[in-house]
Amino acid sequence: MRRALLLLLSCALAASAAPKRGVEILWDTWGVAHVFAKDKAGLFFGYGYAQMQSHGNLILKLYGESRGRSSEYWGPGANNANLAMDRWVLTNDIAERGQQWYQQQTPEFKKYLDTFAEGMNEYAKQHPDKLDEAAKRALPITGADPVIHTQRIMHFSYVSSAARVNVAATGRGGAPGGIGSNAWAIAPAKSASGKPMILMNPHLPWMDWYTYYEIHLSAPGINLYGASQVGFPVLRFSLSDHLAFTQTVNSIDGSDLYRITPDGDGYRYDGAKRDFTVKEKTLAVRQADGSVKKEPLRVKHTVHGPVVWDSEKLVLAQRTTGLDRPFALEQYWKMAIATNFTDYQAQLKRLEVPSFNITYADKAGHVMYMFNGLLPKRSEGDAAFWGGVIPGDQSKYVWTGYHSYDELPKVIDPPSGFVQNTNDPPWSSTWPQVLDEKKYPAYTHSGRPEMWRTTRSLRMLMEQPKISFDELVAKKHSTRLEFADRVIDELVAAVGKSSNAKAQEASKILAAWDRQTDASSRGALLFELIAPKLQFAVPLDLKQPFETPRGLKQSPEVLAKIVEDASAEAAKNYGRADAPWGDYRRLKRGATDLPASGGPGALGAFRVLNFAGTQPSRNTMMGDTFVLMAEFGGRAVAVTSYGNSSQPGSKHSEDQLPLVRDKKTRPVLRLRKEVEANLESKDVF
Repeated sequence: MRRALLLLLSCALAASAAPKRGVEILWDTWGVAHVFAKDKAGLFFGYGYAQMQSHGNLILKLYGESRGRSSEYWGPGANNANLAMDRWVLTNDIAERGQQWYQQQTPEFKKYLDTFAEGMNEYAKQHPDKLDEAAKRALPITGADPVIHTQRIMHFSYVSSAARVNVAATGRGGAPGGIGSNAWAIAPAKSASGKPMILMNPHLPWMDWYTYYEIHLSAPGINLYGASQVGFPVLRFSLSDHLAFTQTVNSIDGSDLYRITPDGDGYRYDGAKRDFTVKEKTLAVRQADGSVKKEPLRVKHTVHGPVVWDSEKLVLAQRTTGLDRPFALEQYWKMAIATNFTDYQAQLKRLEVPSFNITYADKAGHVMYMFNGLLPKRSEGDAAFWGGVIPGDQSKYVWTGYHSYDELPKVIDPPSGFVQNTNDPPWSSTWPQVLDEKKYPAYTHSGRPEMWRTTRSLRMLMEQPKISFDELVAKKHSTRLEFADRVIDELVAAVGKSSNAKAQEASKILAAWDRQTDASSRGALLFELIAPKLQFAVPLDLKQPFETPRGLKQSPEVLAKIVEDASAEAAKNYGRADAPWGDYRRLKRGATDLPASGGPGALGAFRVLNFAGTQPSRNTMMGDTFVLMAEFGGRAVAVTSYGNSSQPGSKHSEDQLPLVRDKKTRPVLRLRKEVEANLESKDVF
């Protein structure tokens, strides 16, 4: 009897010691986690646990890289890729600064970061067999890890990047092409139902740190649905009962490279010699036998920032915005849980997030576009000057402050009833234009216009007075090429004037083509070969996007030769010049291999899919990732193209590709009864 009582007492004590989190994770049939918690800390715990279940191996890889310890955990990597990453992280003090930022967080948000990490560690503890043994070398995760990781991605992949340094120093390399997004916010005046609508449509590579994770977070007073990149503890794309926001990559220039003039063991600055500040660091590299070898790494700093390229011919130092702003994650969180436009704007005004356009809509009917980010206050020069290598020997080029929220381009509730962005400069964020480029510094943006996709976006928004939700969904899936609409009639007519019989025969394919990149479209593969060779007589005028560029510059005979050569190349690559697009442009992931409908944004497709690989067949490597369309007080639909899991053996790593093939979406489930009606499994804490 006494032994039984002791056993019962022991069990009671153990139960009381265990945390009662009040967290449930309901997994729907598409692998989306719906976290229901009694408080905010519980949401973060569930978010961390769910991410680890869906992307555990990838998260541990990314966190190891962000710590600057990937070589220590997994060796130098193929072509020394891990070593290169670790050098980049250590050179830029990413992990060290991330630890400092973590300590600077408010007690409340620091608690959330800690519980996010606890959730990840809890999954690893409960399911060690689900994670790769090598990946587990990065365990345990701490509350500082998501801070370190998001800094690496936002500040040292988007704003500053090793790819940009390599291009500046060698003229070679670069980031994956076509990175971008679409975003629409439609006000009640433009909506057929009178209800505001939003489109979230990021385009990124289908791999690695670019991967988006879709999730639903519900607690008293909070009902958030959206996505963020794997390893992030907060949503970057968010829909609540009150408001929604989405982001697109913008061309704000928050990173500068300075050419340093060496002077003995120092460098020249304002006519005098300065000493480098030197930090001695250590690279730990795992060897084939499992041992770890340590290598010294000497990092030099100038007044500009760390030296990121150091050779006999060229020394470059890098200056990056936002390294004095540690609260970007908290700002995102408070943007998501804001309940009105005033509170939301209060968060935007903090300017903790260093980059990205932000497009917004709320149930009250407000819409907003903001060219968000930290824009340095520069003494002189335009975008071309600051986009190059800057003289590093003069203090006048070393900026110390940023433009304020009020000084950044933004559009709020325009007469058009909509705002949009397709990675173009801010001036076309609505139409007719509201923003005047001349009122902003010449260095405000550094990117080239995405003219064809932007024009297609504006055209679809303006082609009717009001847009219904069904029409919004149909427009989002448009594969029509704006570039083709601009030139096909003129091209076919010009070839008809030539004496080239083979070109005239090929031009019949172009004349019959539907000018889309649907899987069944015949002519798209041929046009893709022709388009880069066409020249316009009248160049682009950003104030006339529907009229310019126009007029083919080449003679009929030259154009005919272009068409003839492209037809021969298409026949060689695809067996025939009018082969269907989807026969050779594929949605391939794991065991799934399907025809693709979607095309390059550079040719004006709004439904962006870019492909990689050698001819003839190419597979999707980037484009539509997480897509969400919502009408406040109405429907919401979504799709995550590559699925919501990357773990080996998960059926959710490719299960949404048939939806992508068919240009379909699935309902967004934001009520518990909806989730329970589509339940696959449940975790209770």
